[in-house]
Amino acid sequence: MPAGSTEEFVDGVRLLRSAAAAEGTPLLLIHGGGTDDAAISWFHAFAEFGGERPVVAPDLPGFGRTALPPVGGPAALADVVAGMGLGRAVVVGVSMGGDVALNLALRHPESVAALVLVAPGGLVPMLRNPAVQLAAWLAARLPDAVLVPLARLAGRFARQAVRGMVADPSTLPPEVVDEFVRRARRPGLGYARYNQATLGPRGMRNDLSAQVSAITAPTVILHGTADPMVDIDGSRRAAAAMPHARLVEVEGCGHWVQLERPEVFAREVRALLAELA
Repeated sequence: MPAGSTEEFVDGVRLLRSAAAAEGTPLLLIHGGGTDDAAISWFHAFAEFGGERPVVAPDLPGFGRTALPPVGGPAALADVVAGMGLGRAVVVGVSMGGDVALNLALRHPESVAALVLVAPGGLVPMLRNPAVQLAAWLAARLPDAVLVPLARLAGRFARQAVRGMVADPSTLPPEVVDEFVRRARRPGLGYARYNQATLGPRGMRNDLSAQVSAITAPTVILHGTADPMVDIDGSRRAAAAMPHARLVEVEGCGHWVQLERPEVFAREVRALLAELA
């Protein structure tokens, strides 16, 4: 449990909420894919912001401790988030969660006061090259009876996987790494369903590059220049296309800016909140 958070279950969805009583526009935090969940991605956020305003972070269906079956791709996940009745919020999403946040802003703009996107998915037409794209699509099409054992096998190497996601593993809290490893050894199907919905044989089905110009909410995009997971060029194009967006390139940082460089994340979120105020 992140410091400053409490846990509750609403209609089967696990929600982490800030423990302190506070008023103001809430922060709604959406975790990433793989074996990520709210407690992993947002380990620092409750202690950092919970004394200033309400902070809430769900485990999406198929992830973490939410006892609901997965629903599929980012549009379906955005509809789930909109249906939680959390109200208008500053929506923060990392990686897959950034893809969900973008879809939330496009499909339910009344729910989004502003956006903070950390290495967001949903902004590239293809994974690296045609061969990688085809291989990922074929892997996603494997039946569950094969996918689940393969995910459990991969979970044995979760610590090595974390080191491959970030620029400097020593920046990560040990509790986060331990929880990531525990989750990786009990994988769900949430990310598999997301991949099945977004991967095509020749390109990505979730590329929102041509649509993000319609998002008028104030937006800050944070992306590590050493991110090995998500191409920073997608964030650059999106920031140029969106009318009220700015990009912060975090030098030498990997995929998890909010965990690797929490001081930069906190600074940029507060700057956006000050603009809203």
